[in-house]
Amino acid sequence: MKQVERIDSVKQYNDTLGVDTLHPLVSVVDFDAMPAYQYFRRYMGIYAVFLKHVKCGDMKYGCQPYDYEDGTLVFISPGQVYGIDSKGKIIKPMGKALVFHADLIVGTDIGRKIKDYTFFSYEVNEALHLSKKEKAIVNDCFEKIKYEIDQNIDKHSKTLIVSNIELLLNYCMRFYDRQFITRSNANRDVLARLESLLNEYFQSDKCQTLGLPTVTWCANQLHLSANYFGDLIKKETGNTALDYIQSKVIDIAKSMIFHSDRSISDVAFHLGFKYQQHFTRLFKQKTGKTPTEYRLLNLK
Repeated sequence: MKQVERIDSVKQYNDTLGVDTLHPLVSVVDFDAMPAYQYFRRYMGIYAVFLKHVKCGDMKYGCQPYDYEDGTLVFISPGQVYGIDSKGKIIKPMGKALVFHADLIVGTDIGRKIKDYTFFSYEVNEALHLSKKEKAIVNDCFEKIKYEIDQNIDKHSKTLIVSNIELLLNYCMRFYDRQFITRSNANRDVLARLESLLNEYFQSDKCQTLGLPTVTWCANQLHLSANYFGDLIKKETGNTALDYIQSKVIDIAKSMIFHSDRSISDVAFHLGFKYQQHFTRLFKQKTGKTPTEYRLLNLK
């Protein structure tokens, strides 16, 4: 197995590419300065936003391959591993990278809400594909950040750099919303597959062996990252993925309570609840009635 290179600072990243470090906590790198490559894998201890202009080889993020198209953004957060495998071909990349250390945003507004930018935990095959206008906006943000980095550091530098990073990420949130809309057919297919997945789950003995289906389990079965899956469900249904799954559980519970002689505890066990009181609490939260009250009401 080839060694994984560890990148824990902006300087380490810049040194790998052979470019100067003008600011210890942030850098914008033009890939024109990057040497040709065939393969590498890196553990990232810093944030990174990669903008690729052209197809330039297979990028691997975790175990997922992704072959770039024109105008693609990929986001990496600390603790993730990514790499390039060009399958033996010599590749000369074209594009840009914004990298920044978590220390840059400590105590700032963006630092407090960085986890709201859930696309930092998306898989590479869930990358953001840009239109020409969107790519121009992203490029402009990159250039504004680079301009500030190129200046002598003063009391305004951090505020202006961080503000422009926040602007970039907010645009990316807008562009991802657009992508969810333009891929509505694909998203509906995910919902249909989720419905089939849950139906099969509750018709089998998986509830007894695995318990209630989780958001992460469903996302894995659909070959999506948990964050992307959650955002997709929210955009398509208006509910969180957890709410969607729980509503499915309650719909099945209603049918079992109404159409069978099973005890409430047996229904709870069949659906994967370890304790009947947990089932009763969720049922009342979703319906306003306990399972027993629901059964008695429908027997009248």
